[in-house]
Amino acid sequence: MSGDTKEIPPTQDPVASRGTESQQENGFDQQHSSRLVRFYAHPWSQILLISLICFCLPGIYNALTGIGGSGQVDPTVAANATVALLSTTAATALFIAGPIFSWVGPRICFLIGGWTYALYTGSLLHFNHYKNGAFVIGSGAILGIGASFIWIVQGAIMTTYVDESQKGRAIAVFWIIFNLGGGIGSLASFGLNYNSKSGTVTDSTYVAFLVIMIFGFFLGFFICSPSRIRLAQLHSAVETEKRSIKGTIVVALKTITKWRVACMIPLFYSANVFYSYQQNEVNGRTFNIRTRSLNGALYWIAQMLGGLIIGLVLDMPWFSRSVRARIGWAILIVTGLVIWGGGYAFQLWETKRIAAGLVQDIDYLQGNISAGPIILYVFYGGYDALWQGFAYWLIGTESNSSARAAILVGAYKTFQAAGGAMAWRINALHTSPLTQLGMNWGLCIGSLVVVLPTVWTVSNHTTVEAEAGYEGTQEPAPKTVDEADV
Repeated sequence: MSGDTKEIPPTQDPVASRGTESQQENGFDQQHSSRLVRFYAHPWSQILLISLICFCLPGIYNALTGIGGSGQVDPTVAANATVALLSTTAATALFIAGPIFSWVGPRICFLIGGWTYALYTGSLLHFNHYKNGAFVIGSGAILGIGASFIWIVQGAIMTTYVDESQKGRAIAVFWIIFNLGGGIGSLASFGLNYNSKSGTVTDSTYVAFLVIMIFGFFLGFFICSPSRIRLAQLHSAVETEKRSIKGTIVVALKTITKWRVACMIPLFYSANVFYSYQQNEVNGRTFNIRTRSLNGALYWIAQMLGGLIIGLVLDMPWFSRSVRARIGWAILIVTGLVIWGGGYAFQLWETKRIAAGLVQDIDYLQGNISAGPIILYVFYGGYDALWQGFAYWLIGTESNSSARAAILVGAYKTFQAAGGAMAWRINALHTSPLTQLGMNWGLCIGSLVVVLPTVWTVSNHTTVEAEAGYEGTQEPAPKTVDEADV
């Protein structure tokens, strides 16, 4: 990962030129800054940093929830805590966390929310001994607020800190490292609980996860401001950002009322609706504790592979951006129909087993009955990565401005959390698993149909003029390309 950012001549694009001048004024002229500073301000250094942070925080959280019921025998408390988490995320992501990002920048925004992951894990450790469900649910609600800040920082960095031609690869790199946290965490849980006969994970599992989360929080002090990143495309977009409170609100309202974004809302809403069903009904109800941990690892490893595939597809250099958008959409709808169809066959089989009183009984060593459900669960993980990678990439096609991307990611997280909260609440009410599967299947395919007009009209480039007004026609324009590759 090396190379210098090429800057366009000032005569080609005056706004981009102002971004270059601003870059130099901030002390990041390549000829005068130290190697360490240049490495720190390199777009890919920050992509790797935010990926590692998310490995330690939401990645380890995913390992915990992926076990089923956050490692508890009765998943009801964890499900209600997740409802609280997603509800507060939905309430804060768009009109609170997004504007705050515009005012204080990514580092402070991260520090506001980063500590809440450790709080939630500590509440589960406390619950193991004192059965205080209210503490777990309250910690989940606080985590929801913190998570809205974390994901807005992550989304803004991932979708704007690299050149347009590299956004797919940025998503792939992030998704691999982030889900490595879930994979390693689940494998650690598998080892720690290998000989466990109980339905809950050991204290050492929670303690190990807690230590990793605290380390991830301190990594947040090294997040770099957009104005210091060595990418003229980003600096040009920064020049058009409105920093006043009124300007931020105007940009937020303008962004979410665009018809292109409105067509994305069902896609956003459906991004997490299947987690409760997959984690609590497929994994949590079917397998014993050690197999649930193993499945969790396989699920997140499949996410890594899915993220890599969709990232490479969306960056294919021999197709224009508009064609890549249509290819990505086609992959999602075909794989969705196949995987959910397989899930329907599994659920019919599993419903009969539940009626016979067979719950949390399958071990991975029982290959004759465990292989099919495990493979299905792995494909569920891969499909989630395809879905979210495509959603983030669509967000990246709308703007190169980190402030505007924060608004878009805020909208994504708001509706994603609202859909997830609805699904987790339905799960906590013990709705029929077959009904939950039908809801998930219908929402996923339906939202892909609704987003098709946006996909079909993706432009080949996002211009500085479009950033300035955030409206009008997007046409090809001279770009600043960081030729460093991964």
